[in-house]
Amino acid sequence: MLGLFGTLNLGVRSLSAQREGSEIAGHNLANVNNPAYARQRLVLQTSLPVPSAVGLQGTGVESVAIVQVRNLLLDQQVQSETSVRSSLEAQQQGLQYTEANLGQMIDRQASGPAGSSAASGVGGQQGLAENISDLFNGFQSLSTNPTSLAERQVLLIKAENLSTQFNQVSNRLGEVNDSLNRSIEADVSNANLLLKDIAKLNQQIVSSEVGGGGVANDLRDVRQQRIEELAKLANISTVTQSDGVVDVSIDGVNMVSSGVVQDTLEAFDPGSGQLVVRAQTAAQTLSLIGGSLHGTMEVRDGTLASLRSEIDTLASNLITSVNAVHSGGFSLTGATGQNFFTGTGAADIAVNGALTSSPSAIQVSGVADAVGDNQVALALAQLGNQSIAALGGQTFVERFGQSVAGMGQSLNSVNTQLENQNIVERMLLRQRDSFSGVSLDEEMTDLMKYQKAFQASAKLITTVEEMLEIIVNLKR
Repeated sequence: MLGLFGTLNLGVRSLSAQREGSEIAGHNLANVNNPAYARQRLVLQTSLPVPSAVGLQGTGVESVAIVQVRNLLLDQQVQSETSVRSSLEAQQQGLQYTEANLGQMIDRQASGPAGSSAASGVGGQQGLAENISDLFNGFQSLSTNPTSLAERQVLLIKAENLSTQFNQVSNRLGEVNDSLNRSIEADVSNANLLLKDIAKLNQQIVSSEVGGGGVANDLRDVRQQRIEELAKLANISTVTQSDGVVDVSIDGVNMVSSGVVQDTLEAFDPGSGQLVVRAQTAAQTLSLIGGSLHGTMEVRDGTLASLRSEIDTLASNLITSVNAVHSGGFSLTGATGQNFFTGTGAADIAVNGALTSSPSAIQVSGVADAVGDNQVALALAQLGNQSIAALGGQTFVERFGQSVAGMGQSLNSVNTQLENQNIVERMLLRQRDSFSGVSLDEEMTDLMKYQKAFQASAKLITTVEEMLEIIVNLKR
């Protein structure tokens, strides 16, 4: 049987268990606003009984372990959906930067026949679309008074405005491209730091848990947080080993094994000026399907690259088409053969300096020495409404509108996908929070329960002490 001293030990064990329970409840309450924290529970079990005259007699309770309330499946789902959401956010940000630097209002809700103002997706501000129209309107005005130096000066101003707009758009979109490359470099640097953190935490967890020292719950929480931060940058795969470490791989390349970083990411230029991500040690270009790295490259190599190419093609064809007509005309002095534009694309298009210094050199007459003739001016004005074979049978404004509308539709699509993805992720986070998160009501209830049990255990010890005192006094 226990006896009074056995009962006293029973009370001490109970006192210790209730104290530990109170401490864990307090730890949970302290982390109620910590999103990375998974609530913990004290596992109690009946201590070994001892034989007595009437059978086995209980000896109270003892603490067995402190366990973490965490669902591995939910963690993996959150990790996966975080990669998808982060990719969409990067795409949204990249497309918004592109839209802002395009300098053209976009109607992303536009719909209608190709070539209509609705389908073009181009708003009413003074952007490339309006400047292109202004150029051909300038040729039309000049055709009504081909000898007017004032009309010629106005035309040159409009042409210079268009050239400057092309130059600015080309430069700005190039800066967006460079900005996206810098973003890739920053994300790669952050990913490598997270890989080091995860490897270090693996070491700390194994060191803490070796020899049955218990589960390092708080360290595991921090590691899970780092894993989810890494998932925001790239799609990753994780495997939890029997000793508690987590191995991390990206596109089949093992990045972290046990407590060692096996490989790191590198922002690599294959020669095109467009950075790609590869595993540095394995020298393997990674195929990323999630995370901000994927989203950034998706915009840079997709919508942005397409838009830059379209605008360059538009400028190139404008230069070629206008020059082909203008060079065959005659100026007020009878000169011919001058190009109206110089350059080869959007980056370097400019009005011929010979014309800007002498407006009379603009060649709008179709007949030599016939200064009042407007054949070439009319032909140039009509270019604005002509279908250009190199532009897919569209006019200059229609082709630009189609290109801009395509970008607007891409942004609209990403916005819709991101809204849906946020709903999915919020649902998963709520599920995980309901399972692993700290409930104030539940913890306060547990705290009161442990408090009452602690008080009862203390009362038991006091009672046994009084009984021992009585027994001692009986011998006096």
